[in-house]
Formats: sequence, structure tokens, C-alpha cells
Amino acid sequence: MKILLIEDDKESAKYLMKGLREHGYVIDHCDNGKDGLFMATTEPYDAMIVDRMVPHVDGVTIIQTLRASGNETPILVLTALDKVEERVKGLKSGADDYLAKPYSFTELLARLEAITRRKAGEKAVTKLACGELEMDLLTRMVKRGDKIIDLQAREFALLEYLMRNPGTVVTRTMLLEKVWDYNFDPQTNVIDVHISRLRQKIDKGFSKSMIQTLRGAGYKLVA
Repeated sequence: MKILLIEDDKESAKYLMKGLREHGYVIDHCDNGKDGLFMATTEPYDAMIVDRMVPHVDGVTIIQTLRASGNETPILVLTALDKVEERVKGLKSGADDYLAKPYSFTELLARLEAITRRKAGEKAVTKLACGELEMDLLTRMVKRGDKIIDLQAREFALLEYLMRNPGTVVTRTMLLEKVWDYNFDPQTNVIDVHISRLRQKIDKGFSKSMIQTLRGAGYKLVA
């Protein structure tokens, strides 16, 4: 899942990005509203976290501008302005949720997951399957047949992307963009390492390998 964070406090942004990345999110960050509004209107995001008080263009104006243009990306407002009238103002601007600082990261994560589920609607996909491989996006449980597979956050995100594109060749560039951050070197072996670990967990003990490597092309998940 790809998130846009608009936050001008360096320490707050650093803390938040670290926590979200550890949970498998891909984060784009900017420290002012002008750049944030530009990024929000030129790149697709699964959700946004917007601080109310950012330079150049404030958070409320960002949200109002996006909603007026038809952009329905789920937005969580994060701010030190915690009075009731401020929360009401943020929500009326078009935000999906409002969280005051200081906050619990666990609560922020839960609220972020909630607004993305709500925005997707009642028909949102919560389970993925490819052959005998199953993934529950809510409980984060992965099984192949009767075997429960324990995955780290990045491994889960990697497998989720493969399972959303079964039988399709997924390139290294696609994985870097969707599962990792843009600033990774395309020549890095981070993908190979994670694919190798994932293959060990998914395919070990089974006669057929589900994760295929297509030399010079990418990877493919087959039933």
C-alpha cells in the first residue's frame, strides 16, 4: 500500500515513516502543502496522512482542493489542534478521520487501515487465493494447503502484490515501485533476497514451486 505523508516536522515524519515501512507500507513524504498538493494530484496513492499546519498550503486547504477536484483518496488528518471545533473543521473539509498529537502509533495504524477499508466499500477484497495458496488481508494469515506460513511485513507485502497479479510477469521495477520505495537502486539485490526467502517459506515441503523467476523479465506466481 502506498501512502503520501505531508508533515513538516522532521522528527515526527521520520518516526512515522519508519513505523509504516516496518509494516510494509511504501511512503512518499513532503514537508509542505504546495508540494504535497502537487504530489497528491499527479501520483496515485492508497491513502494520505496530512498534518493540519504545514507551510505554503495548510492541510484543510489541501483536502478541500482535492475533494473539489474529485479526488477521493482516503485522508487521515494528523495534528496538534485537538479542540472539538478543529476536529469538526477537519472532517467537514473532506477528511476521513482525524487524530490528534501526541498519538499512539498502533491507533494510527488501525485508523489508517479502517479508512482504506471504508473507502474501498463493502465489496472490498479481504482474501486472496492462487491455487492452494491463501491470504487473509485482515488477519494477515497466509496458508498453503494446511500449512500456515509466517511472513515478515515486507514478505507479506511482496506476496500480496504477486497474488494480486497471478500468472502475470511482475518486473523488478514494478516491485520497487509498489512494495519498496522509489529511492532503492534498481540494481540492488534486495528483491532477490526477499524472493528467495519467500520461496523458501511458500514452496518448501511442496513438490511444485509457485514462485517462478523469468530471467531478464521478472517473477511470476503460478497456481
